[in-house]
Amino acid sequence: MAFALLNRIFGQTDAREAWRPLYGAVVAEARQPHWYRDGGVEDSIDGRFEMICLITSLVLIRMEALGLPAAEPMALLTEVLVEDMEGQVREIGFGDLVVGKHVGQMMGALGGRLGAYRAALLEGGDLHSALVRNLYRGEAPAPVALSVAEAKMRDLHAVLAGQTLDDLRKGQLSI
Repeated sequence: MAFALLNRIFGQTDAREAWRPLYGAVVAEARQPHWYRDGGVEDSIDGRFEMICLITSLVLIRMEALGLPAAEPMALLTEVLVEDMEGQVREIGFGDLVVGKHVGQMMGALGGRLGAYRAALLEGGDLHSALVRNLYRGEAPAPVALSVAEAKMRDLHAVLAGQTLDDLRKGQLSI
């Protein structure tokens, strides 16, 4: 917060600002009712966090495919996510002494999800298993719900494959 104030005073802009629309679109997609109603994702703090990880992972996979020009934007998007998660953890009521630890664990979880989803989507891995282990925290939902979540994830992955870095920056996650 102090950093943002100093930037405004000295006329500098925070590079993360350009990527806030994308993060907003990630959160909006993660809140879509179909993930919870049809896909069987638990509508809880953990379930919503897992959805943000899933959508963020898909976006980061797309950005990785865009190569070097997307390297800095990937870092900036991740910084926006960390900033939001820190605020969420504080809002839940965690004190300063444990906020960093919890956010660190959350970012570790994101890294694990990114690796699992990348392997499943790009390297011929098992998406069903990756979803059960991560999105559903080891508790498989009804087969139809798992199929819906997998299909929606694959659909979004396919749509993102057509997005440019500028499309993403603007928060365009769909056509």
